Amino acid sequence: MIMHIDLNSCFATIEQQSRPLLRGRPVAIVNRATEHTAIVTASYEAKQQGIGVGMKLATARLLCPALVALESDPVKYRFVYRKLMEILQDYSPYVRMKSIDEGLIDFAQSSLEIRQRELADIGREIKQRLRGEIGNYMRCNIGIGTNRFLAKTAAGLNKPDGLTEITHKNLREVYRRLGLEDLTGIAHGYGKRLREVGITTPLEFLDADELTLEKQVFHGKPGRDWYQRLRGWEVDAIDSTLQSVGRQFVLDERNLGYDEVLRRFHGLCEDVAAKLRHQSVWARTVRIYVKSHGKYWQSLHHEGRAFHDESTIFTAVEKMLRTAPLPAIEIGVTCTDIVSEPDSQAELFSNEEYVENITQAIDKINLSWGDHTVHSADTLGLANRMKRKVPFGSTRYL
Repeated sequence: MIMHIDLNSCFATIEQQSRPLLRGRPVAIVNRATEHTAIVTASYEAKQQGIGVGMKLATARLLCPALVALESDPVKYRFVYRKLMEILQDYSPYVRMKSIDEGLIDFAQSSLEIRQRELADIGREIKQRLRGEIGNYMRCNIGIGTNRFLAKTAAGLNKPDGLTEITHKNLREVYRRLGLEDLTGIAHGYGKRLREVGITTPLEFLDADELTLEKQVFHGKPGRDWYQRLRGWEVDAIDSTLQSVGRQFVLDERNLGYDEVLRRFHGLCEDVAAKLRHQSVWARTVRIYVKSHGKYWQSLHHEGRAFHDESTIFTAVEKMLRTAPLPAIEIGVTCTDIVSEPDSQAELFSNEEYVENITQAIDKINLSWGDHTVHSADTLGLANRMKRKVPFGSTRYL
């Protein structure tokens, strides 16, 4: 009783919904308006011209001179994300947004009235509500299965705007149409392992015995999980815990000096601290890295007390950066050793309470009036240079 909902070409379709003159035209979404940036999402019209995610914009223009390239607009995408989540939550208390454009419903916890309905009918209703409550150009693929894996596999079929159900009756036929790497979770490495033992297709994968998968291919529990997953048993109903919080940035200019690189690190520190507070967690370790041509440098700093304020993170970063090799092309800040509550014992002469009160006041202002309404003077003018990207793989901060 699992349903997987996948918005078709999410960001591009949202732009076509909000700008009717773009409908029917090839559209690409990028995070930065430069020719060397990578494409984040392509509309179906662009995909038909051979344009795909990750392709450089300059290359895409050679394939399709009529391509319309737009810089991403996170506010729009968050709005659609929240509207989609509201729709899905009408059908079950157990809804998980797997990414900004994908959601999952577990109907096992739904009301009796909902569980008595055909899931295919509910799927068609969700499609109708998507068009009626968000916009008439919005489309999604819906997959129905007995576990998360089969529901997601079904949602990947018959694009765009498909609705597919995988049951014991059509399971083998579905696998017959797919390649190994079409299965979610089988990247090139696992595909190579499977082929080394003579498993070259999903059907052969399905027919393999559990002992072969456990001992020869996956070396342990993952082999047992795959044996059950392929047959529709649920082994993926696990909510992951937060291990780290970070942000990276490809520098907007080359050959920046120490002071300008430090300013951009300061901007990252503000965002990382806000993310920690958004999740109501604290950290104890700060890691930074600097990438230059052919070189990768990193450094760690461990704090004696848990923190989630920008000043603590930036003070640690400032000390570490003094020994970093510059110039750089990419920088990043990550906080680890995540804890769910602050240290109970306060330091005798600390200003923790003052810092916490100031931080809470700034958060309230920024929540009401928009990100970076109040920020460090050191980062003045960086907001347009360091625009936040919309994460595909995580919805924690949406």
